[in-house]
Formats: sequence, C-alpha cells, structure tokens
Amino acid sequence: MTPTLAQLRYLVAVADCRSITGAAASVFVAQSALSRAVQAMERDLGVELLARRGRGVDLTPEGARVVRLARTVLNAVEAIDDIGTPHGKNTRSALSLVTTPTLALDLAADLVAAFTERHPGVDVRLQQHDSREALVGELNHGRSELALVDLPIDKELATHFIQEREVVLISPLGSRLPHPLPFRMLDGLPMVLPTPGTGRRTEMEAMFSCLGVRPVPSLEVDERLAWVTGVTDGRGSLIWYRDVVLRAFGSRAEIRSFTPPLLRPVGIAHARRPLSRAARAFIAHAGHKAPVREPVR
Repeated sequence: MTPTLAQLRYLVAVADCRSITGAAASVFVAQSALSRAVQAMERDLGVELLARRGRGVDLTPEGARVVRLARTVLNAVEAIDDIGTPHGKNTRSALSLVTTPTLALDLAADLVAAFTERHPGVDVRLQQHDSREALVGELNHGRSELALVDLPIDKELATHFIQEREVVLISPLGSRLPHPLPFRMLDGLPMVLPTPGTGRRTEMEAMFSCLGVRPVPSLEVDERLAWVTGVTDGRGSLIWYRDVVLRAFGSRAEIRSFTPPLLRPVGIAHARRPLSRAARAFIAHAGHKAPVREPVR
C-alpha cells in the first residue's frame, strides 16, 4: 500500500526532531497517533524505518532512504499547490526569522539566500539577538515565527534538528598547546570571553563548570571584531565555531579541536502553534540542505 502524505510528513518530522515526542508536537498530533501511523507504514512497506533507542530513535538505512524520497514528494506537493495561486503583488508572503549574530554570519545567511532563490515569493526578514532569552521571547510573543538556534533550548518550544557544528579553540600564533586539546588544559588559560551577565557568557560559564576548569579572562567584550583582534593581538584564546573561525581568522591564528570533539547541535525552533506555509517550507529546506547524520538521536 502506498504511504499517505500524512504518514510521509510524520516520518520526516521524526527525522527532523529525532524523537517521537518532539515529532508529534511539531506536527500538532497526538504521540500515539503519530506512532501508529509510522508503524502502519512499516507494515505496509515490509521494512523497519525506525530503531527505538531509549527516549530517542534512529533511522534505519531503509528509513533514511524513505525520508529522502518523502522530502522530494512533499516538496512536489507544495509546488503543485502553488500552481493554483495567482501570481501578482498580493501573492507574496513574509517569514520572520530570528537568530544570533554568530549564526547569522554563517549558517543563516547561506540558508536564507538559498531559500529565497528557490522561493522568490517569500520575503524573509532576518533579525538578530545576542541573548537566547530574547530569541525565546521573540517566538513566544509572535514577533518572529522561527528561530535558528543552538540546541537545546526552551522545552516549551518545538525544535527541528539541522546539523552539528564543531566548536574549537582559537589561539594566538605560536601558542604552545597540544592538538587536539584536552579540556583540562582550559584551566588557567588566558581567554577572550563575552562580558559577564550576557547569555553567551552564562552558557560558557556553565560549560566550564561542568568540565571542572576555570579559564582566566584576559579580555571581556561582546563585539565579534574585538574577539578577532583580541586573539590576533595575543591577548588570549577564544572558543567559537570552526566554520566561522576559518572565515574570520584565515591563517592569522591557530585552530585546535578538543578531545573528545566538542559538537553543538543547531536547529530551528518555533512556538507550538500552526505554522505558515512559508515557515514549513523553510524548515523542509533547512533539513534538506543539512548533511545527513545517522543515527538520528
């Protein structure tokens, strides 16, 4: 029996959210109903699509293949729906997206550019806030429909995993540090840090506490350009995303991975309410553009 569009949407939601519970919330159905729909699809196809692992789920190889095909089918259905929409000045739609300056510099800019090229009728308004609390407030008050954020975030929001990004240590040239760097060597290391009391500084302090290390603040500032000059002037080391670092520093600093590698999941968050067609299309686009990472947890 051919899967229904609802079943395909549910399976894609599971792949995006990495859990049955999160998927059910993101498509606004009961968890039991979503589970039954996916199980029915497995019976009809005669293959296992999901492997349950505690609270999360993994995509089987067959499941990953079905998800890729399902995205193609759902995108085609959206395109067919658009055929009946009259073209003109009043047919444009708007999408409000909020993110942090760091993600706006790299990931958001690439995603928005590719999305608007594929969906020229959608005007994307991208806003930036340093504080994760501000991002949550934008979503809860309806000022932004979607947020591109580091995960995890407020449990009251629905989230869709996109990709993992490596967090690295950037140090002045000539630093005598091992590569890769054990976390314990952050203890006492001079570092360029955000100012105390900011959301980013609070998150970093929590991470240092979990690791049992206490770096020494050598420069406390929130401007990204000052972070770069602080490292290149030899003031201290900086923790940032590898892909952003390569653009910002080039060969003017030393980049070290941590051991074990420090990976940060990034995803899209939104309030638990029905989404506009533009928002659903952006989530599908972001998931399709992200690298396939299995198992999905």
